[in-house]
Amino acid sequence: MGCCALEIEKSPTRFQKRAWLLAGLISNFGVLFYFKYFNFFVGSRNYFKAFAVEHPKVEWLTQVLEYGIPVGISFFTFQAVGYTLDIYSRTAKAEKSFLRFALFVSYFPQLVAGPIERFSNLHQQLFEKHKLLYENLSNGFRLILYGLFIKMVIADNLSPLVDPVFNNPLAYSQGDNILALLFFSVQIYADFHGYSMIAIGVALIMGIQLMDNFKTPYLATSIKEFWSRWHISLSTWFRDYLYVPLGGNKVRYYRWMMNILIIFLVSGIWHGANYTFIVWGALHGTVYLIEQMVVRGGFFKAKNHLLTVFGFLKTFFIINIAWLFFRSDTLAKAYLSLSKIFGAEPSSNIYYRIQHAERGKANIDVDAAFLHGNITPAVMTLNGVIFFVLGILILTEIWIQKSRFDAVTNKLKFGLRWSIYALLIYCVMALSGPDFYQFIYFQF
Repeated sequence: MGCCALEIEKSPTRFQKRAWLLAGLISNFGVLFYFKYFNFFVGSRNYFKAFAVEHPKVEWLTQVLEYGIPVGISFFTFQAVGYTLDIYSRTAKAEKSFLRFALFVSYFPQLVAGPIERFSNLHQQLFEKHKLLYENLSNGFRLILYGLFIKMVIADNLSPLVDPVFNNPLAYSQGDNILALLFFSVQIYADFHGYSMIAIGVALIMGIQLMDNFKTPYLATSIKEFWSRWHISLSTWFRDYLYVPLGGNKVRYYRWMMNILIIFLVSGIWHGANYTFIVWGALHGTVYLIEQMVVRGGFFKAKNHLLTVFGFLKTFFIINIAWLFFRSDTLAKAYLSLSKIFGAEPSSNIYYRIQHAERGKANIDVDAAFLHGNITPAVMTLNGVIFFVLGILILTEIWIQKSRFDAVTNKLKFGLRWSIYALLIYCVMALSGPDFYQFIYFQF
C-alpha cells in the first residue's frame, strides 16, 4: 500500500493515479477478504462436497482459514486504505520512508483494536520531538486505570454470566435471557471502550494524542446520535471514505437512503463474515432512516423532556435487540434468544429453516436438545459484586457525559480525586473477573 501511494503521488495522469489506487485497494482488501471472508462466501468444505465441486486447493484453503485470522486485520487494513485515499485526494503527502509508513500502520497501542487513526493526525505526531511531561503521564495513567477497571471488573465479570445463556438460550428463563442481553450490552461497551482507553492512555504517556473512540453512547436519544458517540473512528472513516464518495446527502432522496443502507450493511460485514452481523447493520440502518423520516416529516417539531426520555428508551431498546444478533453465533440461535426474550414458544420448523439457510452452522448440541426436547434447565447465578461495580460504572458514565475520564477528574480536588483512584485500584485488584477474557474486538 505504501508503494501504491508513492506511485499515485508521482503519476502524471488521472488514469494512472486511479490504476495505482485500484491496485492498492485490491491488494489490501484482497488480503482482508482471504483471511476473513473466503470461507463465508465459498462455504464450508462440506458445502463444496455437496455440490460435487471439491478441489484439493480449495480444501487446503478452507483448512488454513479455520485456524483464525491475523489479530486486528480489519483495523490496520482500514488505516492503510484511509492513508492511500488521502494521498489520492491530495489531502496528505505520501511517506517516502517504508519504515515510517510501517510505524504509522502498526503503531502498537491501537494496532489490534483501534482507534482507526488518520494519517494526517498520527504521522505528524510520531516524528515530532517528544519530552516526558508530567501532564501526559498523569492523564495517560488515569485513562489506563479507568480502561482496566471497565475491562477487568465490568466486562470480565459479565462474560461468564452472558456466555452460557447465549450458548443455550432455551435452557434459561425469559428473565435470564433479558438480563443476559442487557449484560452483553454493557459487556461489549466496557470491553471495547476499556481497550480504547488503555490504547489512548499508553499513547498519551509517549506524547501521542489518539482520537477519542467513545462518548457515553448509551445516553444517546437516536441511532444517529449513537453512532456519533460509539466507535467514532470507524463511523467517521465510513463517512469520509465511503458515504461522501457515494454522494452523501447531496443526491436525490432515495439515492441518499440507499447510501445510508450501504454504509450500515458494510459496517456489519466489516465486523465479521456472518449473517448475524449483516442483520445487525441492517437493523441500525433501517431505524436510522425511519428516524430521519420522522424528523423530515416534522412530526415532533418541539423537543421536551418526555420526548427525550422516549428517544433514550427507544434507542436503547433498538440497540439491545441489534446486539442480540451481534452476539449470537448464528441466525438460528438468535431466533431462539428472541423467542425466549419475548416469551414465545420457538418453532422447530422455523428454526431448522433458518439453520438450513445458514448451511448448517447451528450448534449441534443445541440442535439435538431442541429436537428431542431434553433441555436441562439452568439459572443465571448473580451476586452483589456485579451490581456494585455496575453502579459505579453507571454513575461514572452519567458524570462524564460527552467528556473523558481524565478531563473530569482534573477538575476535582486532590482528596476526592485520589479517593476515586483508590476505589478503582481496589476494584481492579480485588473484584476483577474470575478469568482472563480476550478483548471482543480482537476477532475483528
